[in-house]
This record gives sequence, C-alpha cells and structure tokens, in this order.
Amino acid sequence: MADQTTSNAAQAESDQKYWSANVRIIIISLIIWALVSFGFGVLLRPMISGIAVGGTDLGFWFAQQGSIIVFLALIFFYAWRMNKLDKEFGVEEE
Repeated sequence: MADQTTSNAAQAESDQKYWSANVRIIIISLIIWALVSFGFGVLLRPMISGIAVGGTDLGFWFAQQGSIIVFLALIFFYAWRMNKLDKEFGVEEE
C-alpha cells in the first residue's frame, strides 16, 4: 500500500513539473507574440518608423507581415519544444 502511495505521489510531482514547463513555454511564446505584434506594430511604431524594410517602414512591416511570420515561427517552436518535453516526461505519442 505504501509503495502505491509513493508511486502516486511521484506521478503527481512529475505531472506538476510537466504542466509547469508547458505553461512556462506558453507564457513565453505569448509574451514574444504580444511584443512583436502589439509592441513593435503599434506602441513602438513611431520609434522604428525611420527604418526602411522592403520599401516601407519597419513598424508597418511588423504590423502587416512581421507579426504573422513570428506567430508561425512560434507555432513550429512550440510543437518542437513540446515533442521534446513529451519525450522527457515519457508521454510522447507513438
């Protein structure tokens, strides 16, 4: 009986570490996305408007293309990192 209780406690601790790492990855990704899309595209646009990229200013570029490209990169990063995390905790898909 004590072995099963210890096993359940170890599993609960492992689950807690897994979800803590998962939530940390999500929060970091959301902060990066918010910084790029809202920060560079809206709030910091006047500061970076003098830098030309592709025939337009950098603030406009971030608002139109940059935030989408970063969002797609974050999706691939999240999938890659979660696969690595799943293997680390033994919950990967077959």
